Amino acid sequence: MLRVHDLNAWYGPSHVLQGVSFEVGMGEIVCLIGRNGAGKTTTLKAVMGLIARRRGRVLFAEEEILARPAYARFGRGLAYVPEERRIVPGLTVGENLRLGLIATKRFRAAESEIAAMVALFPRLGERLDQIAVTLSGGEQQMLAIARAMIAGPRMIMLDEPSEGIMPALVDEMFALFARLKKSGTTILLVEQNVERALEIADRAYILDQGVIVHEGRARALLGDAAIKERYCSV
Repeated sequence: MLRVHDLNAWYGPSHVLQGVSFEVGMGEIVCLIGRNGAGKTTTLKAVMGLIARRRGRVLFAEEEILARPAYARFGRGLAYVPEERRIVPGLTVGENLRLGLIATKRFRAAESEIAAMVALFPRLGERLDQIAVTLSGGEQQMLAIARAMIAGPRMIMLDEPSEGIMPALVDEMFALFARLKKSGTTILLVEQNVERALEIADRAYILDQGVIVHEGRARALLGDAAIKERYCSV
């Protein structure tokens, strides 16, 4: 589904990503692990086309997309939920959801698409007419994910989805990720709760100072004492 080869990215003179290569197969959950500042968010932004200076290859569904703008990547079925969520102030939950359909052919069928999201996120269904920024942090995160999912992407990239969320909603969110995987959605996950991420993931890559330093099956990494000591306490 996604193949990244020798990806380099810069913020000004800082060479943040230095030859990053990884793959995400169709229907997989793959997590990207690393300490703060390792380059995880930069990797997602570079794959999505949100960083100006980058070099390498990014193939999505066998198509080279590195030179394509972010909106074109979204149009090809690649969705991204940033850590900061970007809920639009002044709009209701339902209106925020409709924003995910504006650039698609599904906009005319918005109500049926919203109904599908409500089935996945029952909490949102109870709050469709509520101003979205008044939701709790966990509910706003669910809205951000639902807004990305409503257009039916083939793959979704999630950046720290459990950040600042109460434990009960974290459980609900990870259960959702497992359901999305069963439905065939491909997920690339950056997550601070490393143990929970490895429990649901198929494979994982460890990023350290802009370089992939280790990769393996998620269960194997979860059982590796040295890996757990270094990264699961992040």
